[in-house]
Amino acid sequence: MQTHFQPQLLSPAPSARAQTRKTSIVGASLTSGLKALTLACLGLLFLSLSPQMLQAQTAKTKGLPSLDKTLSNGMRIVVFEDNRSPTALHMVWIRAGSVDEIDGKSGIAHVLEHMMFKGTRTLAPGEFSQKVAALGGRENAFTSREYTGYFQQVHRDALFEVMALEADRMQNLVINEEEFSKEIKVVMEERRLRTDDSPQGRSFEALMATAFQAHPIRRPIIGWMNDLEELTANDARDWYAHWYRPQHATMVVVGSVNAQEVFDKAQTLYGAWASSPTNEDKNAGAKPREFVEPKQLGPRTAEVTAPAENPFFIDAWKAPVLGANDGPLSPENAKARDVVALSVLASLLDDPNTGILIESLVRQRQLALGLSVSSDTVSRGPGLFTITGSPRPGRSIQELQGAINEVIEEFLGKGVSESQLERVRRQAKASQVYQQDSLFSRAMVTGRLAMTGRPLSDRMAWLVMLDEIKAEDINRVAASVLRDENRTTITLKPTDPQAAVRRGLGTNILRH
Repeated sequence: MQTHFQPQLLSPAPSARAQTRKTSIVGASLTSGLKALTLACLGLLFLSLSPQMLQAQTAKTKGLPSLDKTLSNGMRIVVFEDNRSPTALHMVWIRAGSVDEIDGKSGIAHVLEHMMFKGTRTLAPGEFSQKVAALGGRENAFTSREYTGYFQQVHRDALFEVMALEADRMQNLVINEEEFSKEIKVVMEERRLRTDDSPQGRSFEALMATAFQAHPIRRPIIGWMNDLEELTANDARDWYAHWYRPQHATMVVVGSVNAQEVFDKAQTLYGAWASSPTNEDKNAGAKPREFVEPKQLGPRTAEVTAPAENPFFIDAWKAPVLGANDGPLSPENAKARDVVALSVLASLLDDPNTGILIESLVRQRQLALGLSVSSDTVSRGPGLFTITGSPRPGRSIQELQGAINEVIEEFLGKGVSESQLERVRRQAKASQVYQQDSLFSRAMVTGRLAMTGRPLSDRMAWLVMLDEIKAEDINRVAASVLRDENRTTITLKPTDPQAAVRRGLGTNILRH
């Protein structure tokens, strides 16, 4: 079950639609990336382009928006005009996720996302989705540790209608006791299916809770079950009043649209949205809090037991990421060089076709059923460099971990070759170019950069950085990050393989 991490600034998160309505992106930051086969095809396509074709394609897809302006109340509007097809993707992002919750209220960001489909002053529960469907569109939402997002994709002629629908629930949501009581049970069941009954879900939850001691990133996006059991409709109302404010919101529109017309419509729909506290919501308008995770002083370990067919492990090291105040994504920025170098190392290790770990331990020595390497890039919180794997039957986790360490040490000892670095650059550039064909991908990258407080130009600056990364950068950051005292290890111990087969643990798709 290999998940490949491509060395690009932000790989689009998986479509929420694929997981059905109102689902959280739980742990997506640890295993983000494009599918291996797709990446391989894109790499071949890129290699087949002539320099003249590449230059023309790159000039066409510089990645900068047609419009990027802010309303007087603080809401940001970003529009990309793309007339290749008569469609439009509309997203509204709220810069509030599980890291903004408080102890005892975990999961409230995700619960509120569910409640956003439960009616407004003018719409009945479920009517929002019915109206989008009647327009021939698709829509969904997602919650992460750092933001919550809502999207609709429709024919361009229906854009202003879905903008009006979204503006209505952003400002006029109704949260009644009956609907909350029903929906909180749905969220609890979602937690059971995707975490409690998922060996890997349990393992990643344990990773975050073990690796981090002070930062709220340690709490699960879905929330702890005992917190969910105690949440009330008033908690959801408070969260909505506190965070659903224009200064925390960014609208992203990509498609066959007129940017100025979109901005003018946004001004009409959101201009009166209050950014300052009122008598009814005196806590509204607060800024997200900043947290500092204490330095880790030694290795941390935890064991998870669950019905499963195969053992599984996660090795994670605290790693640098780029936040709002970390300076430009440029070769002169030492932290930026480290972040990019780590992402290159991840790709060199687990590329599905040429990855060092995949070739040595999966194909040749057949020690592992699968391996995955990922590296966080931009975040409002701390980041991780992560290796996950499952040993083949008859092999132990300890044997596989030892072999991984040996392969990495030998690889870095020999030094990364220029041909290996060039392959990584070509793959990243190919993914960046062809990502332009997806409205959703462009909107996701834009929104995630905006939510982190990074400039949108980072997307193309990332490619410039790749050209500057050298073998010594990779060796330096590997020596700095991949240290035992900086590592957290989670091991999954299977308890009842037959129960895992019977129940299909880890493969359930919640439908509601």
